Amino acid sequence: MNDEINHLFSPKTIREQAFKIFHRVKQGEGYFNYHEDRWPDITSHVIQTIKENYPSLDIPFHARYVHFKAGGHDRLATKSHFFQTLDEREKARTLVELVITSVLLDAGAGAQWKYVEKETNESYSRSEGLGVVSFHIFFSGSYSKEGKAQATAKGLQSFSLEKLREEFQVSEENPLIGEMGRVKLIQKLGEVVEKNSDFFPDGRLGGLVDFFLKEYGKELPAEELLKTLLLPLGPIWPGRLEKEGVNLGDVWEYSPLGELVPFHKLSQWLSYSLIEPLEEAGIRVTEMEKLTGLPEYRNGGLFVDGGLISLKNEADYSKAWKPESELIIEWRALTICLLDECAQRVRKEMSLSESDFPLVKVLEGGTWWAGRRLAANKRADSSPPIKIESDGTVF
Repeated sequence: MNDEINHLFSPKTIREQAFKIFHRVKQGEGYFNYHEDRWPDITSHVIQTIKENYPSLDIPFHARYVHFKAGGHDRLATKSHFFQTLDEREKARTLVELVITSVLLDAGAGAQWKYVEKETNESYSRSEGLGVVSFHIFFSGSYSKEGKAQATAKGLQSFSLEKLREEFQVSEENPLIGEMGRVKLIQKLGEVVEKNSDFFPDGRLGGLVDFFLKEYGKELPAEELLKTLLLPLGPIWPGRLEKEGVNLGDVWEYSPLGELVPFHKLSQWLSYSLIEPLEEAGIRVTEMEKLTGLPEYRNGGLFVDGGLISLKNEADYSKAWKPESELIIEWRALTICLLDECAQRVRKEMSLSESDFPLVKVLEGGTWWAGRRLAANKRADSSPPIKIESDGTVF
């Protein structure tokens, strides 16, 4: 990995570039106004949300496992008999495959889509729905030619639009945003597994477990986890910027600075989500504080709906914006910076240290849910305050 790519794959760079944009906004430039006087209300709302969601402050990481428990059903526990047949490392491989495929299917589903779970006859939408349906897709054997609960190179490549529409219960009355984008993401994932045997031995996505044990032993720095995910998985992202043949993923050109701005939202959430699966193989992920908050529409929506930032032009709220637009890049950069500030303010008010209450718990306990609740209060469909044209691979 050359120096420039290594730089763009670093969480430190994500923060540095985001703060450059935040500085521009505070100087009165860009699409947004910053209303610093709104911080007390934002902080109070997040703390209230944390206390309502987790009164004991026993907060899980902001990770995919949370959505596997949607509706109060511990779906992983229902697979305990299956996991008892696997040794420690194979269990870790399987869980890594479950989590990666689930996260990659997680981009916003749209306000109309819902999933009715056969096992519970309960209906789920948005993140919970995506988590539940992706759980069942994996255990149906859809990513393995042999129909096993595995994600193999050949199985992933054979995943089809017909299969996705069937599993997601898509119809004219139940539309899903970015159908083909999701399918291509899974198919491309199969291609990179096949072509990168160093990272994915034996043609298994879960071969990452063996790679990490070989390269890092039992302690894996979070920044190295992120960079490892970014490098081999880069080719799965469609139509993105490249450097020396390397797909940069969630990295965008921001012309006012004349520089590239990285976010790596899905890859960072994937990093958070892999912490527990990797523990099954005895791998401990360290230095998690180096990862950033996630610049997506729930966290970002908290700060817009909460009045901390606002669009200068009222008409911009009614327009739909592409991920590469300057407005969306600014919104995501502000979200990175404001999440760091929010975490500090929340800890101060609650008399907690960063080690006691890391950012990944502030996200799960407070900001994501606070953003969601504000959206529900302000709009009947709980849509984000700023409209985004999603292809099913970014948000």
